Amino acid sequence: MSLAIVASRAVAGLDAPLVQVEVHLAPGLPLFTIVGLPDTGVRESRERVRAALVNSGYAFPPGRVTVNLAPADLHKESGRFDLPIAIGILLASGQLVEHPDRRIERFVLAGELSLTGALSPVAAALPIALAVARSQPAAILILPAGCAGQGSRVPGLTVLAAPDLAAVAAHLSGGLNLSQAQVMSCESGMPDPSAWPCLSDVRGQPAARRALEVAAAGGHHLLLSGAPGSGKSMLAQRLPGILPRLSAEEALEVAAIACLQGDDMTWERQRPFRAPHHGTTPVAMAGGGTGPRPGEVSLAHRGVLFLDELPEFRREVLEMLREPLETGTIQIARARAKVSYPAAFQLVAAMNPCPCGGGLHCLCTPEQRQRYRSRISGPLLDRFDLLQAMPSQDAEWLALPAGEASRCVAERVLSCRNRQTARQGCSNAMLPAGRIESLCPLQASAQSMLRQAMQRWRWSARAVHRVLRVARTVADLDERGQIDDTHLAEAIRYRRPLVSADAIGS
Repeated sequence: MSLAIVASRAVAGLDAPLVQVEVHLAPGLPLFTIVGLPDTGVRESRERVRAALVNSGYAFPPGRVTVNLAPADLHKESGRFDLPIAIGILLASGQLVEHPDRRIERFVLAGELSLTGALSPVAAALPIALAVARSQPAAILILPAGCAGQGSRVPGLTVLAAPDLAAVAAHLSGGLNLSQAQVMSCESGMPDPSAWPCLSDVRGQPAARRALEVAAAGGHHLLLSGAPGSGKSMLAQRLPGILPRLSAEEALEVAAIACLQGDDMTWERQRPFRAPHHGTTPVAMAGGGTGPRPGEVSLAHRGVLFLDELPEFRREVLEMLREPLETGTIQIARARAKVSYPAAFQLVAAMNPCPCGGGLHCLCTPEQRQRYRSRISGPLLDRFDLLQAMPSQDAEWLALPAGEASRCVAERVLSCRNRQTARQGCSNAMLPAGRIESLCPLQASAQSMLRQAMQRWRWSARAVHRVLRVARTVADLDERGQIDDTHLAEAIRYRRPLVSADAIGS
């Protein structure tokens, strides 16, 4: 009887727990069994491994072959265990003899085998590499050549790219040296102006452009309200073009989440921009499924989640946004699994002021307008930092000059973000409540102004904190250390109830 143990990794959310692939050969009737809570995809690896071994020039051992995926209480899915199972069978049967300098204990293997023995790319290559780098920094990760580049993004980890089963076996025996995967860097700094449409396309709307700049500078949540055609969607789509690029650590987080969905991170240095349709289901927004997989709120992590026609979304979809907006994470609980995904996104939403769309010829009654706005609950509305009404463009808008380009705005935004990071280590929108009083000092006149606004609009404590965070951002854009009356007045203006002059002027 022979036994071999090969290390691999499962996937549970963004984590990749260690799995020991134990292969045991014993005499008896031919039987190939996989145990350890495998799903259908793992159980089907028996036929893939058998054909891959034969077509790679090896013999499938006779007798009883038992594969245990430990720990047994962890659910195993996908075909990433094909390669460690096949290597385990070769080691246990004696067809593969390790080189003294390449003991199997030094390696972590993951890869799906085709019937010919070639290795196919596997999902979650980057989460696996991150987990190996955290818990086994001295280990060497072997991945299929098609996805090894993703794993190479993790600094300090050695990742080898393997084309097929025979090449992996030859490397372990010392007859061949697998090439190291090419390292892919993640730069940070100014955004790429060619990646997103330019702000100069938006003519007019100076107040909304200013609100967009403040939102970008502090990472604040923004709600735009206005008649159709006033430029709400145009502004929102140009927000990523003025946001700073992701740092190396943030880019790895974003890429790891996209990797779970099988997305290619061609825009790895740019912040993600997700704009789901208003018919999106709660599972698609929050995440779920058999995996469960990340949803839109996680795919927008470190980026922008844009919800156009906000009142048209289902009530349960909007209400589930409240927790990730506060905590930056989303908990997904299912009968077989409970996972947590990061969801620190910047929410930007757009809505019409009334059912007919508003504008100069609105015929909606005040009751209809109020009923339409009430589709957005008070607690969700309370989580927006900036509420900006946008008037309809007049007949002379074509004669207006082009607005300021994204590159100029992005420079101010980056300078403001750098100032916040140097002072507190995070953006103003993420400023902890316990540090607001010390980092958002108000002059005496500004304190009186804030108290009057609190009494007039009956703000909650959350609303007051959001006003102070926005005022801190406005002061940072002005390169001022203390918040004065003008900074606070602008922040208060963004918190006033949304009232469209177009809608009530008819």
